[in-house]
Amino acid sequence: MGRAFEYRKATKFARWDKMAKAFSKAGRQITIAVKQSGPDPDTNILLRRAIQNAKAVQMPKDRIQAAIKKASDKDTSNFDTVVYEGMAPHGVALVVETATDNTTRTVANVRSYFRKKGGTLGQSGMHDFIFDRMGVFYLLPADIPDLEEFELEYIDHGLERVEKNTVEEQEFVQAFVAFEDFGKMQEALEKNEIKVEKSELERIPNHLKKIENDEQLDEVLALIDLMEQDDDVTNVFHNLE
Repeated sequence: MGRAFEYRKATKFARWDKMAKAFSKAGRQITIAVKQSGPDPDTNILLRRAIQNAKAVQMPKDRIQAAIKKASDKDTSNFDTVVYEGMAPHGVALVVETATDNTTRTVANVRSYFRKKGGTLGQSGMHDFIFDRMGVFYLLPADIPDLEEFELEYIDHGLERVEKNTVEEQEFVQAFVAFEDFGKMQEALEKNEIKVEKSELERIPNHLKKIENDEQLDEVLALIDLMEQDDDVTNVFHNLE
């Protein structure tokens, strides 16, 4: 009984911890969007995306509104987005996106994570040839019954490819567009009332690094996990196969 209780307690804590991190990330997306283009989602496409993603992680409506209100206060909306690039152990490329109100703290933390786990912090732009920055829209398969027809309809709005994939145990149709076509695609989907479950600006690797040794793989994953635990880190992208 005791072990079962402790297991349930640990599982519940892990679930709440994951939810708290998701809410924190969503709140920072809202803050950055408001800071860049204002608090009105009708005129701020980045804020519409941030609200959409907040709803996707079940962030309550009152917390979303509170985040928008807080971000509208110039004294509290001082987050900057900073990207760090480096190498994990065994030749795996990492790109770390952050949203921070203290860049000195953030760079010190990111550098320490690389050092502790056998990686190295590099220079900005060093991985531009490895990752393609793209917009990815996550749609429900039931709303896109014919992938070929969808592709033909949205190719003029920047659609580069469409795929059906399982992400975090849920099946999605993923629509990929170039970074600069993100807004155009989102507006087209909204106009045609295609529901977007979430949308992300992702860095898609065009070259993957394969690691056969389980011990080496664990070392790479340990660094990625450590990065993702930092409250300032919003995304970690890698080219691990």
